[in-house]
Amino acid sequence: MRHSQIHWRRACGGIAAAALLSLPPAVGSAYAVTTPPAPSASATASSSPSASPSVAGDSGFAQLDPAMAARLDTAVKQVMREANVPGVMVSLSAPGKGSYVRSFGVADKATGAPMTPNLYMRIGSETKTFTVTALLELVDQGKLGLDDPIGKYISGVPNGDRITLRQLAEMRSGLFNYSEDSAFATAMLSDPRKPFTPQQLLDYSFKHPVLFQPGEKFLYCNTNLVLLGLVVEKASGTPLNEYIAQKVLKPAGLTHTSFPTDAAFPSPHAQGYTNQTLSGKVEVTTDWNPSWGWAAGAMISDLQDLKSWARTVATGTLLSPRTQAERLKTIPSTIPGAGYGLGIFNIQGWIGHNGSLPGYESLTIYLPEAKATLVVLLNTDILHNKSEPSTLFGQAITKIVSPGHVFNIPVVEPRPSTAPSSSSSPSP
Repeated sequence: MRHSQIHWRRACGGIAAAALLSLPPAVGSAYAVTTPPAPSASATASSSPSASPSVAGDSGFAQLDPAMAARLDTAVKQVMREANVPGVMVSLSAPGKGSYVRSFGVADKATGAPMTPNLYMRIGSETKTFTVTALLELVDQGKLGLDDPIGKYISGVPNGDRITLRQLAEMRSGLFNYSEDSAFATAMLSDPRKPFTPQQLLDYSFKHPVLFQPGEKFLYCNTNLVLLGLVVEKASGTPLNEYIAQKVLKPAGLTHTSFPTDAAFPSPHAQGYTNQTLSGKVEVTTDWNPSWGWAAGAMISDLQDLKSWARTVATGTLLSPRTQAERLKTIPSTIPGAGYGLGIFNIQGWIGHNGSLPGYESLTIYLPEAKATLVVLLNTDILHNKSEPSTLFGQAITKIVSPGHVFNIPVVEPRPSTAPSSSSSPSP
C-alpha cells in the first residue's frame, strides 16, 4: 500500500495520517480518473423539530435543524465531487441537538445500486479499538498488566524483553510495520484473496531491525496490534475473533459487527474501490481477504453499530474507570491538537479512530462535551491531494457542527525510511 500523509493507520514518519492500513509506495501509485457519481442523497435526515437558528451552543455543537441538514448535504456532496468518492454514509447526532443520517452516491458503480445506511462495510483500523478493548478487559480481570513485556507472552520479538504491552498499544514500540514491507505488499497484491497468518505478518516485520528503542517516540505500526491480538489469545485461551465476539461485541450490543477469519462479507454490502494495485488501476476489492490486517484491521460493521460503539469506546462502559483513564492518556503528536492513547486518538476533542484498507474507509468519533457521535463510511480509499477522503468528510462536517472542534489530520510528507530493507522474505 502506498505511503501518504500522516494518519493513524499509515506508518509514515511520526503519525500516520492516512487510513490505518497501508502498503508501500512501490506498489501502484497511479490514479485512474473516473467520472464521479451524482452525489444525490438516498436517505433522509432526521432532525430536531426546532427551527431556531443553527448555531453552536454551550456544548460547542450546532443544532441539527433542517437548515443545518441542508448545509451538511452540501458539504458532503462537495467532498464527494472533489475526491471522486462513489458512495458515502454519514451518521451524526447529539442529545438535545438532533440527528442526521444520510447516504449519498452508489454502493456499486457497475449496477448503480445506491448507497444506503444499512450496508455492511469493512472498517480497517477501527478494528484496533476492539482489539485494545479486549486487551484492557483482560487487564481488568488481572490476567495481564499493561507494563508487562511482550516477551512474557510471545517469543522471538525484537526487544521483546523491553517492549511493554502499553508501548505496543500506544504505538511506541519501535518495531517495523509489516505493512510497509515491499515483499509483503507484492505478496498481498499479487493474490489479494490469499490468507495470511499472524506469524507470517510478524515475519515480514521481524526481518527488519528495530527503528528506535521502546518508548522513544510515536510511530504508527500495525505489527503492534498483531502482537496484542496474540496476547489476547494467550491470556484468554480463546481465538481472538471468538473472544471479541463474546466479550466485546455481545456486551456492547453490537449485532451487525464481526471479525471475519476469511473473505466472507455479510449482505447487503457495498463494493469497494482502490488504486492500491500492482497496475495502479482502480480495482474492486470487495472479496479481498482482510486476514492480512487481522487484529489491526480485519473487522466489518455498519453505521448503527458504529454509532453505538463510538460512545462505548470513548466512555469506557466495558472497562473499569481506572483502566479507561489509562486508555485515554494521549501522547502528543506532531499534529496540533492531536494525541494517541491506547488504540485510540483524540483530535481536537474528538475521541475515536479511523480506518482504511483497500476499497474502504471509516471514521468513528465521539465529542464528550456534547455527547456527540460522528460516523462516516465510504467505499474507496483513493487519496485526494494526498488526503484520506474520510478525513476530508470529517473536517467538512465538523467545521459546520463543531467549529471549535474541527477534526483534521493535515498532510505531512513522509520522511525517508532509515531502516534498511531485506531482499529476502519468508515464504508466505
